[in-house]
Parts: sequence; structure tokens; C-alpha cells
Amino acid sequence: MKYVHLNTGTQMPMLGFGVYQIPREDTRRAVSEAIAIGYRHIDTAQYYRNEAGVGQAVRESGFPRQEFFITTKVGTSGYKETKKQVERALKNLQTDYIDLMLIHWVVSDYEGTYQALEEAYHEGKLKAIGLSNFQPELIEHLKKRAEVKPAVLQNEMHVLQQQVDTRAYCQANSIQFESWAPFGEGRQDIFNHPVLTEIRLKYSKTAAQVILRFILQEGVVAIPKTSHKDRMAENFAVFDFNLTENDLQTIRQLDQQKGLFGWNG
Repeated sequence: MKYVHLNTGTQMPMLGFGVYQIPREDTRRAVSEAIAIGYRHIDTAQYYRNEAGVGQAVRESGFPRQEFFITTKVGTSGYKETKKQVERALKNLQTDYIDLMLIHWVVSDYEGTYQALEEAYHEGKLKAIGLSNFQPELIEHLKKRAEVKPAVLQNEMHVLQQQVDTRAYCQANSIQFESWAPFGEGRQDIFNHPVLTEIRLKYSKTAAQVILRFILQEGVVAIPKTSHKDRMAENFAVFDFNLTENDLQTIRQLDQQKGLFGWNG
């Protein structure tokens, strides 16, 4: 596994396991299988309603808590509600601290929400805090009022929407960029794209593995999601090859400068 160091000093695995759309009753099983394969970075959210399954799988894994990097996200708006949600998340995840908590999207009172996260960070309940689905102009607005700089920005990013400008902003401001939907949810027949097919054959890899390898080599954290054990293993097997600079440049040219989901976030 490769790691990045956040601006808090925390070490974050570059490849994680996402549990979006995994049913609550299936989350424990899926996360347990991911842990057995080698995943130690698990990404969940209040909105997914499966934090408890993540916590149960981590607790039952037999591995020390410090081996895991757990991310969750709050969709609440405002200081008071977010304070409550931090405590709910800790209880659901059965842990004394959370490695990273993000504001899931631009809520109406994101300043109050962020203030609550800052307080939980200072109390040691959160090791790092950050944002999801925010753009640089709002981050700049928040930074002027915040005490703690966001450690992570988690936005849509895949080979057809590479977020070049936002990633450059993050790099210039010591904010780690993280990709949700690294496969673009499979839209536009991405796994059969002729460019990716040509490159994957060269390395005897799948299109999914080439996509993840590209994202990782761009310095971006990726959190692919699947409930199938064979695909979990396939997604994890991306550390035994490197794309050449020519191949990286070829994939960079696939950028369409717009998201598949109607936003740029």
C-alpha cells in the first residue's frame, strides 16, 4: 500500500474501500471481505446509513484500531446538529476517534458545520477534517474564517473528469485531493473505452486497474466501491505496475472537463 501524508501529519492510505449503496445488512460482510483482502482505508457516510456495519467489521477483524483509516461524512447543517452527529458517528463506528470526517456537500450553514468539526478535531475525536463536493471559491471563503485548514477535498474524479484545476488548487494549498466515483459509475461504457483497452492489454491488466493506477499516479486518493469479493481483489491489485509517462499523457487527453453527474464537484 502507498500512503500520503495529510497537512495534519496523519498518514492516509491512497487506496480505500467505499461502501456507498451497499445495504446496511450487507455492509459488515463486504467490509470484512475487503479487510481480508488487505484494505485498511474504509469510506462511509451518515447518508449511507451503514456506519454501524463498518464499525462492526473493523471491530471484529482482530486488527488493532490504529491499522485502519476510517472516513465518514456529515450531511447535517449547522453547529448543534453536527456536534450531535459526530457523537452518533463515533457510536455507530464503535470507535473513540475517526480518522477523517468530511462535510458531505455544501449545506446551508457549512460554516457552523465546519466549526463543530474543528472543535471535535481539537478534542481528539477527529484526526483530520475536510470537505466533499466543494469548489475552490467556497474553500477560500471557509479558510478565511476557519482555524483548521481542510486536510482533504473529496470530489468526483475519473479519467473523463480529471478535475485538473481543482487538483492544482489543492496541491498549492496542501489539501489532499480524493476521488469519489473513480470509475465514473461505469457510465459512457468507460471499461470498454478503446484507449483504456489498448493500454490495459499492454500491461495484462483490466481497464479498472488502469483507471485506478492512473488516479494513484496522479497523486490522488481513490475509493472504489463494490460488493463483489473478486472485484475488491482486482481493485486492490494495482501496486505491481506503473504506467509510463506516455500512457499517463494519453489518458490525460481523455478529460472532458465536465462531470457525469451534472456538476463539476
